[in-house]
Amino acid sequence: MNSSISYKRIWAIAYPIIIGSIAQNIINVTDTAFIGQLGEISLGGGAIGGLFYMTLIMFGWGFGIGTQIVVARRFGEGAFRPIGRTVDHGYLFLMLLALLIFTVVKLFGYDILNLIVDSDAIKHASSEFIQYRIWGIFFAHTNFIFRAFYIGIGKTKVITLTTLVMVAVNVFQDYGLIFGNFGLPAMGISGAALASVIAEITCSVAFLIFTVSKIPRDRYRLFKFRVFSPRLLLRLLRISTPMMLQNFFAFGVWFVFFLIIEKMGESELAVSNIVRSIYVILMVPIMGFASATNTLVSYVIGKGDVDDVMRIIKKILLMSTSSVLLIVGTCALIPEKLLSIYTSDQHLIDMGIPIIYIISFSSVMLGIGNILFSGVSGTGKTNVSLIIEIGLLSIYLAFTAVVVIVFAAPVEVVWGVELVYGGLLSITSYLYLRSKKWVGSSV
Repeated sequence: MNSSISYKRIWAIAYPIIIGSIAQNIINVTDTAFIGQLGEISLGGGAIGGLFYMTLIMFGWGFGIGTQIVVARRFGEGAFRPIGRTVDHGYLFLMLLALLIFTVVKLFGYDILNLIVDSDAIKHASSEFIQYRIWGIFFAHTNFIFRAFYIGIGKTKVITLTTLVMVAVNVFQDYGLIFGNFGLPAMGISGAALASVIAEITCSVAFLIFTVSKIPRDRYRLFKFRVFSPRLLLRLLRISTPMMLQNFFAFGVWFVFFLIIEKMGESELAVSNIVRSIYVILMVPIMGFASATNTLVSYVIGKGDVDDVMRIIKKILLMSTSSVLLIVGTCALIPEKLLSIYTSDQHLIDMGIPIIYIISFSSVMLGIGNILFSGVSGTGKTNVSLIIEIGLLSIYLAFTAVVVIVFAAPVEVVWGVELVYGGLLSITSYLYLRSKKWVGSSV
């Protein structure tokens, strides 16, 4: 029997997220390219500061994914009114979480960086970046809950629209605030952080306008905030907490990865920040298809079509891998041109070329692994996905530490850890899905 979910349906959910991811990554590219004009210290400071911020908001991102899974399950069951209450409770929790993280960073952010960063110059640049960037956390969390709602009900085109608005504002503000154009102050790396905050605010406003004008809120009882239910919040936390920890650990390990590279030297850190920007571009299709996997797996389980799960995942794997190979093939042909977008320093370009080839291979492996892994979390077994992630990330960190500290390997060998991680993620996720131990899970 064929899957009831067609390739067209998968693409309809995934492609707006992919387009939105492309637009989101234009922000990453422009930020890194503009900051690259300020020199190695700014590139390194932007890398550490940016990853520090991203690690912190991964708590909110993980909660958003958990909320998305619950919304998709209710949507699959045809229970529309509970969706609004789910989103309302999710939003209240995310605002409290944002306030907590904001307070901690404002009070202790520099002290934390002082403990973990060796270079004084990188430390000060990172602190300068994060003190502005952290103001965006309230709007980032707002955007997470909107994404959870729209992806959960399968209406993802709005994500493209809002992200395009965010990109346009960010590029304009970057050019103005970093270098002092358009009559704006020249703020350097702080300007890049402030530009991103302003862009996040405009994205939240765009989401709100679209929701008020286009969504039948009475159907979902969206943003009514009538009755607080501790039971509903606890159910959301039961599903979301493993996702929160999983995403925090994932980005936290990448943050530690960059801290280890920082110990290798400022050039290694600078080129790694450039490569990170390119790497995220290679991963763009995966983000869209992974979100579609989460939603569709939860949706068909909600409809009672358990046997459709693996068939849907196989279809998504075929579409995702084909898309990744197309982008990877293009990037692998022009590594020097890609690197020259970010820097004119030939030393950094020469360091970056072999790493481009490595991340091209690892993107294919991670593409397969992430789809299978999203299938695991889409079943509602987020505690299992957390265990898988912690185990693999431990191997990731151990590999990195050994090749840097014990073998003093060059930076391109260090990046080879991505290949190891992608392969193991694919194998473990596939074995769990095939075991069918997730059948009967409830959210």
